Amino acid sequence: MTDPHPRLLVATEFPPNAPGGGPAVVRQMLRGYPAEQLTWWSCVPEVDQKFRQRVSAAAVATIPSRLYPHRRWCAQKSWFLENVWSRWAAGLFRRALREFKPDVVWVIPHGWSIPPLDRVLPGSGIAWHTTYQDYMNIDSYVIRYGVARGWRLAAGGDRLYAGATTRDATSHPMNADLLARTGAPSSQMLHAGIEPEDLAWLKAGVPKQPDLIRIAHAGSIQLEDVFALFVAALETIRPQLPVPVSLEFFGNHSYRNRPWFNPAWMNERGNLPAAELTAALRQCAWGFSPMALTDADPRYNRFSFPTKFISYLAAGLPVITLGHAESSVVKMAQAYNVGVCLTTSDVTAISARLAEALADPQPQTKYLAEIQRCAVTEFDAVRMRAILYDNFRRCAAVTRQKSAAGGA
Repeated sequence: MTDPHPRLLVATEFPPNAPGGGPAVVRQMLRGYPAEQLTWWSCVPEVDQKFRQRVSAAAVATIPSRLYPHRRWCAQKSWFLENVWSRWAAGLFRRALREFKPDVVWVIPHGWSIPPLDRVLPGSGIAWHTTYQDYMNIDSYVIRYGVARGWRLAAGGDRLYAGATTRDATSHPMNADLLARTGAPSSQMLHAGIEPEDLAWLKAGVPKQPDLIRIAHAGSIQLEDVFALFVAALETIRPQLPVPVSLEFFGNHSYRNRPWFNPAWMNERGNLPAAELTAALRQCAWGFSPMALTDADPRYNRFSFPTKFISYLAAGLPVITLGHAESSVVKMAQAYNVGVCLTTSDVTAISARLAEALADPQPQTKYLAEIQRCAVTEFDAVRMRAILYDNFRRCAAVTRQKSAAGGA
């Protein structure tokens, strides 16, 4: 009889309880997975258990914080990680495979986890499933690691994707791009999902909001120039709105020292676990999901997809989407009428559209049907997990076949 939960090793850069959208997606997809069947390998050690993701065992090929390329000596540190550390990390990954004896490895090719995984997995005899979340040759990485190295990391991620027994990626455009470049098909778009209890809450209707327009921004701000443009538009129209407006920040970073931050109408709410975040978002009236307004970094803009967009849908919030017309999130917002979709950098035009939208005393009612349709069609968490776990079982079957052939 096939085990519904094969022995699984998650292999990526981040630890089980890391903050951020990518780790949150992995934890959500592991909801209900038996901890005794779950192990983890990462390059970054666990700091705390805030998100309560349990595993039976974990191994860490630690990158010392002083060697991680953030701001200073990035080229030298990146050279060391690629040419020295990655060989040592590969050895630790081989040891983890021997000790944990997984039936399947779930690879999320992120950052410096790519070189050791790319070195070890193809000859390991263990089948793996790859979930691609972000390309490593987007601007934020190549600026730190160097252009050539960023593209080498991206090529390693592509090999981990193409060589997997099963695979998926974070957006429809990324799935299409990977198929065109590698010839390997994806089983689904896998991103943050909307759980049955959230779908039931949406179906029951969204309660009336208080006389305060709370606009939520969940997660880190990747593009501060776009965010500053949005703030400038809000500052222009605040005096003419029928009720006060507040901008609510949910995430791991503080922005109080930014020149655009105004404590008179902005609040930092901190980094909350998923259930608490959804409850807090339900006290808001809108969610804000920005992307770049130019196509200067198409590897990010066109293929990555912000988790915040899905978090807003789960909370029943109409979404203010601001970005380039070719960006993944704008394409989703144009496919489903879930709020206001803006593709201009003209602050006057943005102000006019926001003034019209924010004057609506109950925007959730206007957009609820499309929020529900988008949630069910694109982000059904139960369906996503079912496909993912079926992929894990397919990988486990391949691992058993390889083991039997090797022992024959």
